[in-house]
Amino acid sequence: MRVTQGTFSFLPDLTDEQITKQVQYCLDNGWAVNLEYTDDPHPRNTYWDMWGHPMFDIEDAAGVMMELQSCRKAFGDRYIRMSAFDSSHGWESVKLSFLVNRPKDEPGFRLRRQEGHGRNMRYTTEPYADAKPEGERYGV
Repeated sequence: MRVTQGTFSFLPDLTDEQITKQVQYCLDNGWAVNLEYTDDPHPRNTYWDMWGHPMFDIEDAAGVMMELQSCRKAFGDRYIRMSAFDSSHGWESVKLSFLVNRPKDEPGFRLRRQEGHGRNMRYTTEPYADAKPEGERYGV
C-alpha cells in the first residue's frame, strides 16, 4: 500500500530534480522550507520529528537539497516530508507540503470495525507497522 499525503500524493515519487524545482518555487515566493521525518505516517499524526531548523534565510534550492541529503542519510528508512511556510501575514501558514522520501516497504493500514449501539458502526485505521517499536518499524 502506498501512503498518500501532501500535494503530489497521487503522482509517482518526484525525482531530486523535480524536488529542487519545487523548492526553488517556494524560495522564490519567500516561503521558509523545513524537513520532517517519521516512521508513523498515520494521517492524524501531525507531530513529525523536525530535521534541523526551518530554513528562513536560504535563497538557493541547493542548500535545502543538501539538508535533504543529510536527512536521507540519517533517516532514509523513514518517511520524510518537506513543507513550505508563508509568514508574510504575521503567522505561518503551510503553502506546500509533500513527501520526498519513503521506506522501501510500506506495509499499509488495517481497517478496524466496531459495532456500536443500534446499527451504528465505527471505523478506525491502524498501521501494520505499529506492531514494532519506534525506530524499528521499517527495515533498512
